[in-house]
Amino acid sequence: MTMSGQTKTMEIGMSTFLHANPGNGDVSHAERLRQAIEEMQLADQVGLDVYAIGEHHRIEYTSSSPAVILAAAAATTKRIRLSSAVTVLSSDDPVRVYQDFATLDGLSNGRAEIMAGRGSFIESFPLFGYDLKDYEELYEEETGTAVKDSRLRKGDLARRSSPGD
Repeated sequence: MTMSGQTKTMEIGMSTFLHANPGNGDVSHAERLRQAIEEMQLADQVGLDVYAIGEHHRIEYTSSSPAVILAAAAATTKRIRLSSAVTVLSSDDPVRVYQDFATLDGLSNGRAEIMAGRGSFIESFPLFGYDLKDYEELYEEETGTAVKDSRLRKGDLARRSSPGD
């Protein structure tokens, strides 16, 4: 029980990076994406609370855009929360991340969640034109923008505040 007298319940879900390595005889990326949609449908049907997809930018994973994959499942699921297992915020634009997940939230009737982090692999940095020596600074800057930008919190999805606003 919580201090307010409410009972807390345990939540159960699953997360994945959508591994697919067609070069090693594994399923194709397209097939793995279709399997993920089926997994989310089944997870919803059996009563799991959340399904989360981690962002990766490597050939052996199909999850370079979790919000897009989760949006595909939003149309065919009813209750399960749809989350990123990690969104690599330090190599992404936090406003774009917010917009993508706000769109997912609308499509899913409020079931979207973002789990932001640094990521466990570094391939996204050079892929998106960032220098790995700026790793700490990028994470702090992008996280700060995502959390502090008042226009994001007020729902102005059209533009990002300029420095000093």
